[in-house]
Amino acid sequence: MLCAISGEAPQVPVASRKSGNVFEKRLIEAYIAEHGSDPVNGEELSTDDLVELKTARIVRPRPPTLTSIPALLSTFQNEWDAVALETFQLKQQLAQTRQELSTALYQNDAATRVIARLQRERDEARDALSKITISAGGPAAANGDAMQVDNQGLPEALVARVQATQQKLSSTRRKRPVPEGWASAETIQSFDSVQTTDPLYPQSRTMALDETRDLVLSGGAPGSAAVYSISMQAEASRLSGVSGSVTAALWFGSQPVLATSTGDVDVFEQDGTRAAHLGSHAGAATSLALHPSGDILASTGVDKSFILYDLSSMTLLTQVFTSSEITCGKFHPDGHLFAAGLKSGKIQLFQTENSETVAEFDAGGPLHAISFSENGTWLAAAVQGETSVSIWDLRKQEVIKVLDVGSAIEGMDWDYTGQFLAVAGPGCVAVEQYSKASKSWSELVRKAIPARAVQWGPNGYSLVALTAEGALMTLGAAA
Repeated sequence: MLCAISGEAPQVPVASRKSGNVFEKRLIEAYIAEHGSDPVNGEELSTDDLVELKTARIVRPRPPTLTSIPALLSTFQNEWDAVALETFQLKQQLAQTRQELSTALYQNDAATRVIARLQRERDEARDALSKITISAGGPAAANGDAMQVDNQGLPEALVARVQATQQKLSSTRRKRPVPEGWASAETIQSFDSVQTTDPLYPQSRTMALDETRDLVLSGGAPGSAAVYSISMQAEASRLSGVSGSVTAALWFGSQPVLATSTGDVDVFEQDGTRAAHLGSHAGAATSLALHPSGDILASTGVDKSFILYDLSSMTLLTQVFTSSEITCGKFHPDGHLFAAGLKSGKIQLFQTENSETVAEFDAGGPLHAISFSENGTWLAAAVQGETSVSIWDLRKQEVIKVLDVGSAIEGMDWDYTGQFLAVAGPGCVAVEQYSKASKSWSELVRKAIPARAVQWGPNGYSLVALTAEGALMTLGAAA
């Protein structure tokens, strides 16, 4: 009999009831104390399951190699040689492992330094890219030295025009009465859909009404932009030479102005031909704004800058850089301030004359749209993805009202009197009213119309909304 653990004849043999194997008693008891199972089949085993076997005591003969002193010395020598050889092999393996570890650490350190250098070069390249102004053919590019940018102040003639415009408008703003024949709250409450066009451009996200509130400028996919007549219910003209998707649009008198995803800002004639290329952003342009004087145009872009243009000479005046992408921009109704909504959540106010920062608000998230009230003291701001509009008081530099419309906000527009704020989003088109008498806000109308942009019609008697399908829907009184 041989022990199933040691493979030698046991001195005190015992048998397992679970597997039937024979073990040396001291070995199996030690195994049970540690594992509590049979080493052969893994079944649970205790000392009570061991059966002691009665056998004659076995006297093991001495190995032949241990029968004499010379044999013992030879055995010890062999054992010593084996230990010395094993020690040498262990030292050799340790040295090799240390060398491999050293190489791995060096490679890791080199990789870390390369990654740090690449990240530094990437950040430098991004910073350089944000300060590049791409110039294309056109009058602006042909002016050579006239295209000096980077936070340059406006020419004295334009500074005087800005100051004169501010004095003229601010002096009459507070005492300005509501124009005779302007729509009342009761009229707006009765708004409903009165006209809907076929989808113009399914990918369009912006539109602009001209001064007559009849012509609508809109565009969609690259190369597609047109002027639509609401009264004629037909396309009045198609714009040619549009380089990318239309991201912003407005009217300069009777001339359409477009900003595109390629960063270009272009002015077009009434017949749709391109009249002037004003400039370019290093990346997509995000918004356009016209100064109240009608002489200055501003464009914003993802290159962290806004650019001011002289519309009388169709030249680029100055380019001002910020710390983050600019998602939207508007001139103050008096024209002395320009507000930039940043992707970082900041709203920065700049002096139009010298582009110096005069105030900064924290909206709490990436700005999607901003709009000044005609009262000159309020600024409506919408954060991307949020369902509420924050009304900021420029004098107190704080939020005085939060209007929740229950839908993410894509666009908004104050009326001329500053009483009514129209908002549009994928869930609805709504109109919020501020009553001076009660100094409170109320919702006049909400229509479940998915829209991307909205603007007031003549005398506040209608709203023109750009629907999610790219169609134009006019809301007005049923009568």
